[in-house]
Amino acid sequence: MLNEQIAKDVGPAHLDIAWEQRGDPNHPTVLLLMGIAAQLVHWPPGFLEALVARSLHVVRFDNRDSGHSTHLRDAPPPNLPAALQGDLSSVSYTLSDMAADAVGLLDALNIDAAHLVGASLGGAISQTIAIEHPSRVRSLTTMMSTTGDMSVGQAHPATMKALFGGPPARTREEVVARAVRSYEVVGSPAFPVDPAAVAETAGLAYDRDYDEVAIARQAVASVASGDRTRLLRALDVPALVLHGLADTLCDPSGGRATAAAIPGAELVLIDGMGHNLPPGLWERLADHIAAIVRKGEAKAARASPRRLEGR
Repeated sequence: MLNEQIAKDVGPAHLDIAWEQRGDPNHPTVLLLMGIAAQLVHWPPGFLEALVARSLHVVRFDNRDSGHSTHLRDAPPPNLPAALQGDLSSVSYTLSDMAADAVGLLDALNIDAAHLVGASLGGAISQTIAIEHPSRVRSLTTMMSTTGDMSVGQAHPATMKALFGGPPARTREEVVARAVRSYEVVGSPAFPVDPAAVAETAGLAYDRDYDEVAIARQAVASVASGDRTRLLRALDVPALVLHGLADTLCDPSGGRATAAAIPGAELVLIDGMGHNLPPGLWERLADHIAAIVRKGEAKAARASPRRLEGR
């Protein structure tokens, strides 16, 4: 059951941000950041439980333009093909703005610093937070993500055709059916997911909000934000990069490049994992995340022995 709340007037943009927390707030806080076309409900409850079981305080939220957070419906119409060609005139915001939203949520929750865990676009936002707001980050985990360098981490052409070919989905039934088909393409071949569970989450997300134009705005923001490789090389934070070797939506070259760019980053490549969080990997992923959190907590303790636990 969701126990979400709305934080008002968040960050420099003064947005509403929908969020939910689980676990003991006195434990280290893990801030979960989701990707394009995804909401806080796309973090599987079983994965959240695995993190909480490892003595972590988990906060998940809707990015701007998703779920119950503010949608920028008065923004210019996004033009992704033009942005990919270098015309950024339709950009409404960048990943820096989305990063500032997340930091603003930490402010609203009175959390001094958190352990970031970002999936897909959420990984890119997490990297941006670490670059632009380093004092707010105790550790950085990016999953199925990339650096912004357009020569790595790209979707495979066959996957793009399968996902985005054909007529657009509009009704609840069409959107749910498309989600189930998409999982067949981008999911983890070695770790199957029950299609009924995919359909249930897709239906929940549709009922909370469905904004196809907002998805394009987020995509344009990603393109407009450029290559982070040089800036990632200056990070000084415990970092973990998780990537599936069967990921065809964000090629594993993106994960390899991310780990190569961040000094001391640990790279974990998982056979048979695609672009999702299947039940068969929840415990394994939670173990890796808990380990990097411990490194981040130890580093913070050395830097400031009198700091507040978890906040």
